[in-house]
Amino acid sequence: MQMGEMAVPFWKNDRITPAQIIILGFLLLITVGTVLLMLPFATNNPSGAPFLDALFTATSATCVTGLVVQDTALYWSPFGQAVILVLIQIGGMGVVTMAVAIFIFSGRRISLKQRWVMQESISAPQVGGIVRQTRFILKTAVIMEAAGAVLLALRFCPGMGWKGLWYAVFHSISAFCNAGFDLMGTSSGPCSSMTAYTADALVNIALILLIVLGGIGFMTWQDFREHKWHVRTMRLQTKVVLSTTAVLLVGGFLYFYFYEFRQTQWRELGAGERFWAALFQTVTPRTAGFNTVDLSEMTQPGQLVTVFLMLVGGSPGSTAGGFKTTTLAVLLLTTAAVFRRRDTAHCFGRRLQEEAVHSATALLVIYLLLAMTGGILICCIDGIPLMGALFESASAVATVGLSLGYTGGLSAVSRLILIFLMYFGRVGGLTVIYAVTTKGTGKVSQFPQERLTVG
Repeated sequence: MQMGEMAVPFWKNDRITPAQIIILGFLLLITVGTVLLMLPFATNNPSGAPFLDALFTATSATCVTGLVVQDTALYWSPFGQAVILVLIQIGGMGVVTMAVAIFIFSGRRISLKQRWVMQESISAPQVGGIVRQTRFILKTAVIMEAAGAVLLALRFCPGMGWKGLWYAVFHSISAFCNAGFDLMGTSSGPCSSMTAYTADALVNIALILLIVLGGIGFMTWQDFREHKWHVRTMRLQTKVVLSTTAVLLVGGFLYFYFYEFRQTQWRELGAGERFWAALFQTVTPRTAGFNTVDLSEMTQPGQLVTVFLMLVGGSPGSTAGGFKTTTLAVLLLTTAAVFRRRDTAHCFGRRLQEEAVHSATALLVIYLLLAMTGGILICCIDGIPLMGALFESASAVATVGLSLGYTGGLSAVSRLILIFLMYFGRVGGLTVIYAVTTKGTGKVSQFPQERLTVG
């Protein structure tokens, strides 16, 4: 290798793929966050945070998960909380998105390689216009987070004073980025999340809107910008995202309202509280991590429904995790096509690509295997109930952050398992696979085909 080649930064190296740049970018951000959180003044305790606590928190914040081993408000100092918030913002918008934003605002030229990486990062359909789309994404995110902060400030500031403004900004960014970190430990108790606002319409509406808008995907915003409310003229992906999201929200709400929150353990909830609790509990697994009720009190069917909603998560190119709404839609449409004995699946007058079916199947298998393997390992290592272990592992790999209260008491090995699951879930299953495998060459020959009976 020549000296000139050694001086080339890794992100400009033609042999580095976009998938590798994305996973390296998240690793670098987690490393920097861990170092900053280990500083003595990052915690309220002058001794500073242990390495594993700092690593777990930095990973959870960067991967916008929300699982915590220490209460954010009680353990971390204002500096530590600010570090966590920055990690949430960069991790939620995407490391590549924020890096390109710096190039844009500094007036530097964006190379074709950087545009290509940006396209992969936000799941854009094409490289053309990627810089304009990035500006739109950043501007829209700032507007939505600011609007959310104003709504939350109307509730927090009267009781907290100027401190309420910081709380409003923190929770607005945390909700929009689908992170689920909260600062309510000082007022409602450690790891209490938003349980003090179960029936508060203003807080519920603000957080729900931020979570949904952050989770439907950047390209969905772009479609609304170009086509307004003319859904028929939008891209197929936008139609699938909106319809699948609507079905999940309505179905989840009906289950929680008419069954879960009518059980005896919730008898103290009034009609209004049941409504807001059901709506919030339907939205928050998509993948925000806030909770307005004690999740450990939920029935096992309720916990299982929550696990399903967590694993599905948000939509491609969004701040949310999970195997995504489009993956679920492709699998259901393919299943329907098999039942109807059709060769291909279709919806909204369009035929689905065979590649999309293959990717959806691979993603489902990957997420299910990781969630189940992680849950079984945690159950065996720490001896917690299997349902609780599966809940924690699903929450980690789907980057949700909901917990039944076991996270803080897990052993070092189980925490490392959750760290791996959070990282894998944020960068994306296919991204990791593409980063560590070589692209296949063109087909020169094929194996003979033989029929395999399935089912």
